[in-house]
Amino acid sequence: MTMLNYTIKDLLNKGKEAVLQEVCVQGWVRSFRSNRFIALNDGSTIRNIQLVVDFENFDAEILDKINTAASLKAIGEVIESQGSGQEIEIQVQKIEILGESNPDELQSTILQPKAHSLEKLREQAHHRFRTNTFGAIMRVRNSLMFAIHKYFNENGFVYVNTPIITGSDAEGAGEMFTVTNFDLEKDLPKNEEGNVDFSEDFFGRHTNLTVSGQLEAEVAAMGLGKVYTFGPTFRAENSNTTRHLAEFWMIEPEMAFYNLDMNMDLAEDMLKYVIAYAIENCPDDLKFLSDRFDKEQTQKPQNERSELSLMERLEYVLHNNFVRLTYTEAIEILQNSKHNQKKKFKYPIEGWGMDLQSEHERYLVEKHFKSPVILFDYPAKIKAFYMRLNDDGKTVRAMDVLFPGIGEIIGGSQREERLDVLDEKMDQLGVSKENLWWYRDLRKFGTVPHSGFGLGLERLVLFVCGMGNIRDVIPFPRTPKSAEF
Repeated sequence: MTMLNYTIKDLLNKGKEAVLQEVCVQGWVRSFRSNRFIALNDGSTIRNIQLVVDFENFDAEILDKINTAASLKAIGEVIESQGSGQEIEIQVQKIEILGESNPDELQSTILQPKAHSLEKLREQAHHRFRTNTFGAIMRVRNSLMFAIHKYFNENGFVYVNTPIITGSDAEGAGEMFTVTNFDLEKDLPKNEEGNVDFSEDFFGRHTNLTVSGQLEAEVAAMGLGKVYTFGPTFRAENSNTTRHLAEFWMIEPEMAFYNLDMNMDLAEDMLKYVIAYAIENCPDDLKFLSDRFDKEQTQKPQNERSELSLMERLEYVLHNNFVRLTYTEAIEILQNSKHNQKKKFKYPIEGWGMDLQSEHERYLVEKHFKSPVILFDYPAKIKAFYMRLNDDGKTVRAMDVLFPGIGEIIGGSQREERLDVLDEKMDQLGVSKENLWWYRDLRKFGTVPHSGFGLGLERLVLFVCGMGNIRDVIPFPRTPKSAEF
């Protein structure tokens, strides 16, 4: 008989087809009961395989080392399970201990088999991949990332890599991490104005970690048509909230010859595609996360609970068109809402021109429409310089996609392709024409209408997994005063 090496996921998926096969599995011990039953997990699935040990045929020295969190290699025959909860199990013939686990030291870790707070899991980020919750989230995250690449590949997009180190600030917000090769223990060179002279630095100018690959993606789109970039971005915002990270991953498509309506169509279609892919490919993980979500809802005040289960929320996104309305229409709805009139908003709706907060976005999605919403045509004064000015002279062709429990999940716009209008906007906002000479140059040689958007991966994972804190959906969160691991 040929012995087969399996991941636990593949073996469990084969089910009774694998009965009587001799197999080899490797993984970490989740539990060892009655000196006979081992629950083994290798990270390929949230499910464990049960190993059945005839303890009379094994040395006590080996059995004593089979503790929770220990790693082992097991060889045995697949048999139909006699108990409930699993279709098959392995009658073990040979066990090799790969790595021991000290029971005394285990008690201070999140690897011990009991419920732990998410904060405790964050403190031991090096261990949390082996917990059910984080393991499920990471497999869903992986599925979503793969689906994003798959979607764009199937739709004729070219994947481009934009720089991590850049001299431009795409957002115009100035909240950037400086990159330097200066020895900070020594006096820094200064120019005539008394400022740091970056002309003597490695790149010969002031550079920073990118806040967005958008501007460079626009450059690529002007020659390749449809492109997307998918990489890390950085914001030096001192925002210690459940929705902000200093380092996160962004998906940014840019499309030549696209107007705002086409941009909105693409955003909605892409979101539905990747969510459907995750549902199809991560059923066990999403079942676990859905049960966790439902249990968490029961612990919230009645007015804060979701009316839909996690799976119902995902299915609702898939099978309903997103509501589309202008910023102006949204302001009217919010201003006339009972929520606003009863002063229940932390930031009252005072009138047209204000920047909407997360609480306003979520009200529109969760209370008023009870559907994903796309807002568009925002006031020019609260949006970036590169967004196309409308004929009214006061709004721009911006769009935000809003999801329940999240608020904004996508931000995008039709870009300003007219050089004279772009120059005027840059002057108004104090954006350097000299630094962005190459961006302006695109408008001189065959300028075209074009659009794009940015999707924060972690906010998408947050929504699909039903989590409440963005730090729980990225392997190693980077936040103010926190750069462990």
